[in-house]
Amino acid sequence: MTNEPNDSQENGAEPSPEKGEDEWSHLSVDDQFAALREYLGEARQEASQNLDTAQRAQAELANFRRRTEEERVSQARYSNGRLLTRLLPIVEELDLAVTHAGKGGPNASWLEGVMLIQRKLRNMLASEGVTAVDSLGALFNPLEHEALGTVETTEYPDGYVAQAIRPGYRLHDRVIQPAQVMVAREPQTNDQAEQTTDPKETENG
Repeated sequence: MTNEPNDSQENGAEPSPEKGEDEWSHLSVDDQFAALREYLGEARQEASQNLDTAQRAQAELANFRRRTEEERVSQARYSNGRLLTRLLPIVEELDLAVTHAGKGGPNASWLEGVMLIQRKLRNMLASEGVTAVDSLGALFNPLEHEALGTVETTEYPDGYVAQAIRPGYRLHDRVIQPAQVMVAREPQTNDQAEQTTDPKETENG
């Protein structure tokens, strides 16, 4: 059995050319070269745009992963902040008890027990990242200190903490309890005191 030639073979026709070749077949060689160069330029531009889009998507994905990781770490670092904040008044009460209790006398054994609890509680807070805020002698910082008032003094410069009323604490780098303080104020001289005197009082005098 012999294979009969198909119509294209009988007619001697060549297989149909590619679309691009068919479009350029009527052009001269120079025009075909120019068209091919333009086509390659467009292809390069499209490839560059696709690469830029892929790089942007990759960068956005990396940023999303970084933010997600930072949020996870932050949540883990500060998740117990509320509990630690509620423990701070207990620490302060223990500090007051130890400060006002005498080290001798019949309550010495009781005081030793309180001091042991105090040390364990403070060690636990330190292990969780709780540290004290610098207060006495430090420059007043509204992010760390809560001013209860001012006090005239020459011991500390104007605007510095002269008295620490209640200690402050931070958890890692976040303040969880501001320190209550009294801020130093430069004492008034006699001339300044006279200037602040009410003129009406002077007239009535």
